[in-house]
Amino acid sequence: MAILAWLPAGEAWAANGAYAVDAADIGEAGSCKVESWLSAASNTDFSAVANPSCVVNPFKPVELSMLTNRARSDSEWSATIQPKAKMNIAPTGVGRLGFSFYAGGSFDALTGENLTAFAVVPATFRLNENMRVNFNGGWLWDRSVDRHFLAYGIGFDWKFTETLQWTIEAFGQAGQSDTPSVVQPRFQTGLRYRPNEIFSVDLIYGRNISGENANWITLGTTIRFPVPGSQPEHHRTGHL
Repeated sequence: MAILAWLPAGEAWAANGAYAVDAADIGEAGSCKVESWLSAASNTDFSAVANPSCVVNPFKPVELSMLTNRARSDSEWSATIQPKAKMNIAPTGVGRLGFSFYAGGSFDALTGENLTAFAVVPATFRLNENMRVNFNGGWLWDRSVDRHFLAYGIGFDWKFTETLQWTIEAFGQAGQSDTPSVVQPRFQTGLRYRPNEIFSVDLIYGRNISGENANWITLGTTIRFPVPGSQPEHHRTGHL
């Protein structure tokens, strides 16, 4: 979810593209981006996601996003919409812990039924200009079974060239579930290639990413619309 939002099978998240563990940074006010990805699992589950977002400044910069997900789980198709708002509380910096807050929910696109609600605090500690560790902790309410979960995650980003970044992350949700794999830890690792300020592509391998004990391959893209004349994002945050 960016969420860290680890939703039940058939749901999606968006933290930094298809990655689940979010960083504390947000874009500059007036900037927008469109993230999209396709994910396929070894058990034939499938997900197609589009996630447009923009940063507005009503009183402080807030990133607003509207994720849509068309998914197949256990041969059944679903369509969900996930609005989210994220605000940075303390900026990140080398040797300094920064953190943000975001909240949102997911809805059935056909019936309008509220499926989940979540609230998460992402924190980021930048080790240097090219390495950072992200920590996520929060709350998830799965309304379909009326259960509450503790959401958690830790991730590491390393920009090892000017155009390539490696990410590894573990995440999950703690609580009671009738399906053991739903509360077992989840894992993703992938590479991002960003040849310019506008476009990037991700190739990601994941395990149990939606609580179904399957292996996943994800191909994602991001198209950015920065503020004209603004400082390049990877110069401002140190990451791609």
